[in-house]
Amino acid sequence: MTTTQPTDTPLAHAASLTLAEQLAARFAERIGQRLLAPGARLPSVRECARRHAVSPSTVVGAYDLLQARGLVQARPQRGFFVREAVAHERGGRAAPATAGALRAAPPRPAPVDATALIRSMFQAQGGLPAPGMGTLPEAWLDAPLLQRALRRVCAAPKAWLRYGEPAGDARLRDALAQRLADIGIAAAPSQIVTTVGATHALDLISRTLLQPGDTVLVDEPGWAVEYARLTRAGMRLLPVPRGAQADGGPDLAVMESLLKAHGPRLYVTVSVLHNPTGASITPAAAHQVLRLAEAHDLTIVEDDSYAWLVPPHAPRLAQLDGLRRTIYVSGFSKILVPQWRVGFVAAAQTLAERLIDTKLIGSLSTPGPLEQAVALCLEQGSLRRHAERVVAQLDAARARTVRLAREAGCRFVSPPAGLFGWVDVGTDTEALAQALLDEGWLTAPGTLFHATPRPTTLMRVNFATAQDARFWRRLKQLVDGTRRHS
Repeated sequence: MTTTQPTDTPLAHAASLTLAEQLAARFAERIGQRLLAPGARLPSVRECARRHAVSPSTVVGAYDLLQARGLVQARPQRGFFVREAVAHERGGRAAPATAGALRAAPPRPAPVDATALIRSMFQAQGGLPAPGMGTLPEAWLDAPLLQRALRRVCAAPKAWLRYGEPAGDARLRDALAQRLADIGIAAAPSQIVTTVGATHALDLISRTLLQPGDTVLVDEPGWAVEYARLTRAGMRLLPVPRGAQADGGPDLAVMESLLKAHGPRLYVTVSVLHNPTGASITPAAAHQVLRLAEAHDLTIVEDDSYAWLVPPHAPRLAQLDGLRRTIYVSGFSKILVPQWRVGFVAAAQTLAERLIDTKLIGSLSTPGPLEQAVALCLEQGSLRRHAERVVAQLDAARARTVRLAREAGCRFVSPPAGLFGWVDVGTDTEALAQALLDEGWLTAPGTLFHATPRPTTLMRVNFATAQDARFWRRLKQLVDGTRRHS
């Protein structure tokens, strides 16, 4: 059985640097690139020695070098961990690290686990598929569709010479109102505000409705970017368990308890194809969530970023609520291309006006040409046809990935659906992620999807990019090796 070859250059006995210095420099480079996030645990001395084919004393020497330069810290009985502020950047890129020039960096705001995952996605991983990616494979995207739409839009560029409409391109908002009607959400164009992607939409909402110190309900597990964004804005996160419930929704008992005890202002949730579990809420659970929102004066922000990957009849909170207590968010980067940062918010009319004011302060307007191109794709039905092709490919990819994962001894915590699977591999996935990264496989360990990072045997896999049997064979080998050495 062949295994993937490591992308790291092997440690060289005849090099000008000692093995300990070479190993320290390798870890320092990972830390500088934020592939090892602050708080991340380094492999145990024994595991690191086995992985790099060196003696335990060499590993101890390397860890001592990293500790002496402020990059890691030792915790008694627990091991070595990356210090909270170590990323050294120059001009937006990680500075190259050598054994003689490893320095601590200026402090950065916490938390940074989300940015560690995102930064790692921009790193070349030896050309291998990335099971931890959050997007569709490039080969699945329809570049000619986008090129045709842009050519049509570029034929009349005069409108680009001035700022766009504060609420967003009128043509796109008309098309979005029709799209929302197709999935059962009644919203006039005047209730829709366009944004630079769904993340920008979420940021507009929190800056409009929240103040530092406010409490916010969030799904857990959930999207690390949203945890980081809210925390950096000064919000207090109240995690609501998600994924283990048969109805696909949040733990209603926990939610009600938190509402009574803390009176949170907002609940940010992904009700359909939840990231990372893939669960979708049932109508009965959705009604219960809305009942609690009504009783406790709670506003619900429904992030529907994966809307194009589910049937139109899938129940949404905004559909049942009519945008009274719900704010609906979606975008197009997950179905078109990641760089087309076009998103939108649909809300009650009075709130939409407030969101426009916040948008004007923060970004003035949004990119009209891209919005017009998206509108064209919606109007002509080309986006719908593209989405249907993607869903068919995803169904086939999911079936293959599920089979490979189960053959490798893994278990899906919730029924596989959508783009992501929430997989129990049976060993600490943070340590496993580092071992796989050594060989070029980018994964998404479960700790990234918890509001308070903690060890877990869970990981998120992208069904579209986890179809390579070599990955699952190698994962099984590493898991089996960990069990033998434990």
